[in-house]
Amino acid sequence: MKLAVVGGGSTYTPELIDGFARLRDGLPVEELVLIDPAVERLELIGGLARRIFARQGHPATVTTTSDLDAGVAGADAVLIQLRIGGQAARLQDETWPLECGCVGQETTGAGGLAKALRTVPVVLDIAERVRRAAPDAWIIDFTNPVGIVTRALLRAGHKAVGLCNVAIGFQRKFAKLLDLSPAEVHLDHVGLNHLTWEMGVRKGGPGGEDLLPGLLAAHGDAIAADLHLPRAVLDRLGVVPSYYLRYFYAHDEVVRELGEKPSRAAEVAAMEKQLLGLYADPALDEKPELLAKRGGAFYSEAAVDLAAALLGDGGSAGALQVVNTLNNGTLPFLPDDAVIEVQARVDRSGPTPLAVPRPDPLYAGLVSHVTAYEDLALDAALRGGRARVFKALLAHPLVGQFDLAEGLTDRLLAHNKEHLPWA
Repeated sequence: MKLAVVGGGSTYTPELIDGFARLRDGLPVEELVLIDPAVERLELIGGLARRIFARQGHPATVTTTSDLDAGVAGADAVLIQLRIGGQAARLQDETWPLECGCVGQETTGAGGLAKALRTVPVVLDIAERVRRAAPDAWIIDFTNPVGIVTRALLRAGHKAVGLCNVAIGFQRKFAKLLDLSPAEVHLDHVGLNHLTWEMGVRKGGPGGEDLLPGLLAAHGDAIAADLHLPRAVLDRLGVVPSYYLRYFYAHDEVVRELGEKPSRAAEVAAMEKQLLGLYADPALDEKPELLAKRGGAFYSEAAVDLAAALLGDGGSAGALQVVNTLNNGTLPFLPDDAVIEVQARVDRSGPTPLAVPRPDPLYAGLVSHVTAYEDLALDAALRGGRARVFKALLAHPLVGQFDLAEGLTDRLLAHNKEHLPWA
């Protein structure tokens, strides 16, 4: 089995390598190719990857290349984890929206749109090259904004699944609080990427006993603290929103906070510098503790589980996992070609969403609103043009005002001319 990682020079990659090394029984990788144009970083990551595999006794060969076509040729799966413009672009995404009193964040709001505009054309080009060099390969997309990027891939006819670590993070936290194994915890996880709610926490699997009311009663304070939301919000909702919902439920508070502290991009850039220094140590043969602060908790396990389900025999039942995939009637108030984030049964034919609880209008309304924004965002990413950018921003529930959309459009285009040929 051959796997290729596009963006293999990311400081995240050792987390992924660690997962491949530790969880190899279900994913018998023989060759792992790390692909990245940043050759110097790539060699650091490649060296560490080989040492991690050696420490764990994994027999796979690790190679590195800046040649995308050669790297993906014959791959069974291609994992895409890109950040076009690097942390410098992320810093801009987190900064200029604040000038208009809006959340500055890299996956939602105006900053998220900027990232989508930079990213979608690049990922589609990569996917077309994968289709030529490895026509049967699955594409696993980690690249944010995952929902919009995955929708672009699926609309273009690629064998693609989007993946995020929010659900597996909740599963692990809830399992610990309930004194259960993660395998015993099934989430009624419903919504869009970075816009989801846990509407049930079931013991044993779909249809099992719903432990969510008791979980909130016993551990609501701890869960609320993790989400930086008041406990009363969870009690009144009766569900657990993802932490990204704080940008909607406490927008003005978040904007004030963001204006008073260093940006996350600046923190991550400093951390990446430290990580690359650690990776250069030829004695290092495991992921360093600092990597846990970089973000992406449990994403290696989610990636391994998904690749194993897509590439393994998996049995006739397939494996259950939260993924980003086509709606196809799962949420009846959305179009079939919307990309939703829900539990699905995954096998070699791809993901099939499970039936989920019908969301209350409080959630369905916001999901519909953001889906409409994603339609317009994807159109702007594919066709360009100031008017399309403005319409997408005006449609976003975190913007929604003419003057705000005008000011944000001007700033977005001014800060992204290097990455948008049409701007």
